[in-house]
Amino acid sequence: MGRILDQKLKEIEDIIRSGLDARGARQILGLLEGPAYSLELLEELKIYSDYLPLGHENPMTDAQRYLHFLWDAFDKLPLCLFVPFSIPFRRLIAGHLFKRCGAGLISEENVRFNFGRYLEVGDFVFFNRGVFIDTKGGVTIGNHVALAEDVRIFTHSHSESSHIVREYQRVIIKDYAKIYSGATILPGVTVGEQAIVASHSLVSQDVPPCTLVAGMPAKVIRERKTEGKRGEDLDHIWLF
Repeated sequence: MGRILDQKLKEIEDIIRSGLDARGARQILGLLEGPAYSLELLEELKIYSDYLPLGHENPMTDAQRYLHFLWDAFDKLPLCLFVPFSIPFRRLIAGHLFKRCGAGLISEENVRFNFGRYLEVGDFVFFNRGVFIDTKGGVTIGNHVALAEDVRIFTHSHSESSHIVREYQRVIIKDYAKIYSGATILPGVTVGEQAIVASHSLVSQDVPPCTLVAGMPAKVIRERKTEGKRGEDLDHIWLF
């Protein structure tokens, strides 16, 4: 990475580590060459998740709120197209915002989640463009997992008789699984190790390890064609 971009990342990390507040968020926006919001405006910041039931019951800290804001705001800025900067920047934010963020996270543009503190991500995970993760019930993603474009993960549902009555269920995606474009994972589902979910599938039941599921609702089609390979030999390498 270029010297200028390296320096920006270092300064951003120093600001976050010192305790992120409105002043720090304003400094980071400046480093990202974003809008020059007033300090007074940023001090009044509320984001969408603040108004969700979990946000009301268990409020975010100021630091969490500003990290969410910076994650989303970054994708509105031209600098998000500088890949040698954008991927390390998102990885940096995730390291402070997620409940757990392993090494080597690659997150593309417009990846959205409502509460980073309920999201656990293993090593060398790939989020492609347009992924949405509803983390309210908790989401655990293992190592070397890929979520392709426009994947949706949901962890809560509503009562039909009262919309304010909600049920939360954790989603688990185990190591070396791949969720292809446009697939939807519903609350409480576990996707087994090395499983594949085909494009535009609707997954309402657990996915057995090392299988391919497809359809609406998704059903097991066959075993994954691994040619006897396991783990790292499956070459889950997303970008060079």
